[in-house]
Amino acid sequence: MSFIVALILGGVSGWLAGKIMGTDHSVIINIVLGLVGGLLGGWLGSLIGIGATGWIGTIVISVIGACILIWIARKIIK
Repeated sequence: MSFIVALILGGVSGWLAGKIMGTDHSVIINIVLGLVGGLLGGWLGSLIGIGATGWIGTIVISVIGACILIWIARKIIK
């Protein structure tokens, strides 16, 4: 069950990050961005002493991480 919740949260996080950063990705890319963004955001948050609690906190951290990933990808591609 937690795998399904992670996919849903990843999809929502990736979709939100895409809207914030002005991209138009597929659902699969949104899920991947959200999941990897969650890992990146969680890691970066732990470095500065910020942790996510609850679903909203997890989504916020994932969105921040996914936005960072989108920004890095844009810098590499250009």
